[in-house]
Amino acid sequence: MHPHHPNRAFPPKLSHGCCGYQQLSANPLTMTRRYFLGKAARGLGGVALASLLNENLLAAPTRNNGLPGFPNFAPKAKRVIYLFQSGGPPQMDLFDYKPFLDEVHGREVPESVFNGQRLTGMTAGQSSFPVARSIFKFKRVGESGTWLNTEVMPYLSEVMDEVCLIKSMHTEAINHDPAITFFQTGFQIAGRPSIGSWLSYGLGSLNKNLPAFVAMTSFSGGQPLYDRLWGAGFLPSRHQGVKFGGGPDPVLYLNNPEGMSSELRRRTLDHIAAMNRMKFDDYGDPEIETRISQYEMAFRMQTSVPELVDVSSEPDSTFDLYGKDAKKPGTYANNCLLARRLTERGVRFVQLFHRGWDTHNGLPDQLKRQCGHTDRATAGLRLFGEVNSAARFTARMP
Repeated sequence: MHPHHPNRAFPPKLSHGCCGYQQLSANPLTMTRRYFLGKAARGLGGVALASLLNENLLAAPTRNNGLPGFPNFAPKAKRVIYLFQSGGPPQMDLFDYKPFLDEVHGREVPESVFNGQRLTGMTAGQSSFPVARSIFKFKRVGESGTWLNTEVMPYLSEVMDEVCLIKSMHTEAINHDPAITFFQTGFQIAGRPSIGSWLSYGLGSLNKNLPAFVAMTSFSGGQPLYDRLWGAGFLPSRHQGVKFGGGPDPVLYLNNPEGMSSELRRRTLDHIAAMNRMKFDDYGDPEIETRISQYEMAFRMQTSVPELVDVSSEPDSTFDLYGKDAKKPGTYANNCLLARRLTERGVRFVQLFHRGWDTHNGLPDQLKRQCGHTDRATAGLRLFGEVNSAARFTARMP
């Protein structure tokens, strides 16, 4: 008897094996909540929940696995290369010329500038906040007469008429992680889909052998970068960015281990897919289908990625554009070249993160070094975009 309800009997003790669960399904009076909720995903409950979470989840897939009806206008840009300079390049030393700073150099920043805003932990104990002018010389460049620090960005200065600078944007975030999260997702709090994931979700992929969204990083110092910055958030995980690294294996665990042939890998994946489909039939979880499709994508990438990252066939004129570092895997210049090659093969969204811009100390030398890594290759991408109208890029500086 139940200790608190004398008229209620305990359910029969069941084993954890298959027979026990068959007994549960045969007798609804003894069905546990765990069994009911687990199996309900197969029926009306799963359909209702899926429609609440994602009204397009049950829609018929399009040819590119995007949403039906998208794009719903004639787009001018077909693909995006997003260059993110992580750490916060100082705009007043690069492209935001402020000659008034020369007049007030050394004076205390007036309280009206802070306007009661809280300070970061690094400056909370600082008693003096003097104004500091830029030590670099600015020049007007191009027909537009844009002010630019040509000392550290000589290559970009040649293409500035093709660049749009937006100086009116601002944010309330004063720390790196909330700021970079806001740049990638539109929210300071982590957990939302990144911009590349939204593009993959809405438009799908143009190349069945490569992902719709690729992320690459360069330089090892500075602020940390987390995988959630190119994550899918609450979207199906197949829309998250695939990270390419430097070195002979740009995608981790892509190559077959020693002793496994392509034929054996193919048979292994077929058997795993069969078991996953059985699980999908049981639970109807769309993430199981994602797992199957991603295994297949990885198998196809075993052929497509080695050809992609082999830049030996590029002419000398390519390295005149991007610089000699474009031959070195893992560098910013090489990532820019790979981004171009990815977009040529139909990848819709490529995001490059270059670290090391958090220049608290030794700014003059660090700024020259960082621009030495990025200036030429960024300008090279701009010139590529002029020739190939299918590619457009956006450079962001937090």
